[in-house]
Amino acid sequence: MAKELQPIDGCAACSPGPAASFSRRAFIRRAAILSASGIVLLSPHAWAARSLDATSKRRLIVVFLRGAVDGLNVVVPHGESAYYDARPTIAIGRMGADGGLVDLDGHFGLHPALAPLESQWRDGTLAFVHACGSPDPTRSHFDAQDFMESGTPGIKTTQDGWLNRALAVIPGTHGPTQALSLGPTVPRILSGKLPVANIALGRAAERPMPMDRPVIEAAFDRLYAGNDSISRAYRDGREARKRLMSELAGDMAQANAGAPSPDGFSDDTDRLARLIGRDPAIRVAFMALGGWDTHISQGAANGQLAGHLKPLGEGLASLAKRLGPSYQDTVILVISEFGRTMHENGNGGTDHGHGNVMWVMGGPVKGGKVYGKWPGLSPGSLYQERDLAVTTDFREPIAAVLRSHLQFSDSQIDRVFPGRPPSSAHVDGLIKL
Repeated sequence: MAKELQPIDGCAACSPGPAASFSRRAFIRRAAILSASGIVLLSPHAWAARSLDATSKRRLIVVFLRGAVDGLNVVVPHGESAYYDARPTIAIGRMGADGGLVDLDGHFGLHPALAPLESQWRDGTLAFVHACGSPDPTRSHFDAQDFMESGTPGIKTTQDGWLNRALAVIPGTHGPTQALSLGPTVPRILSGKLPVANIALGRAAERPMPMDRPVIEAAFDRLYAGNDSISRAYRDGREARKRLMSELAGDMAQANAGAPSPDGFSDDTDRLARLIGRDPAIRVAFMALGGWDTHISQGAANGQLAGHLKPLGEGLASLAKRLGPSYQDTVILVISEFGRTMHENGNGGTDHGHGNVMWVMGGPVKGGKVYGKWPGLSPGSLYQERDLAVTTDFREPIAAVLRSHLQFSDSQIDRVFPGRPPSSAHVDGLIKL
């Protein structure tokens, strides 16, 4: 399954070159460049990290589906005939039909490729918030992702991401691996004053770098043995790198008799669960998956969308299982920048839309329910007569998670989401008190 992360502007320019090119002056210059975002570069695959209260067991994982997943075919409003009228070739079959949906509540159903998550729905740890999304009307992937990651829709000048701001709110002792991003670069959502640990996905996670050579490591250790801020940041980064590499080595020894895991979301979620099991200090994690921009040949029960949803569902179900008791202290959010058009296009796909569905999963979730205010699919109810309307701002369910799961006050939530809309009843009860 293809995976992609939105690059942070300027990250390529900050990538380290050969070890021989490093000097103290170059390191200071590079650190100065990165200081605006608070990220201290150690390598392409490791970053210094510090943030959450080490005594807390509560954890948040965010999965971003980049490309705008078709929420109407994920959580299907099969109770409305308009859905089937608008999608003659890509509608998900009714319950009981060949390739039919998994009924949720009589009105909504789940795409059959997501059947592995049915047990989480039935045991009450999986919920959905439908007709959810950004109030900004953009249909640009870049802008919509930026707004959802910055947490300030319509404002392009925000420098940091909402998940980094959330880290800044939580008090307590700091550690080098308490916030973790799995992917090639630290994403927009985690950019900000607090740096985070970053490891690559798949085989790239174990790839050695020049800094792993003992002679180079020893030289840098001598160079940054002082008590200045850059030296302390360097040592934090080395600690993060060593801890993560040690945990990954243990992972590799257990999986496939030491052979590298193949690419795939289930492999990555299993790795994340094992890292959490080995390092309980991890409190925040982020992953992103690409390939959801289904303009052509989207398919129904089978096809392009189903081919992506199946490993996604399997990976999330595996994550829930592999987390074990930690699942009861974990909330997993699955988000995407916007939805897709109500009507299928002439290429058997869907185009950029507006409203979508957010997934909320984990032990603290009061699941088995589709939350939100459903606007309906009649022509007069559609946004601009073409898209599912947004009736729940995406910040509302996230705020509910921050409030009830991470125990943020309203003023702290306002720091994470400045200018957020007033709380509504659309997501009341989403998280157990």
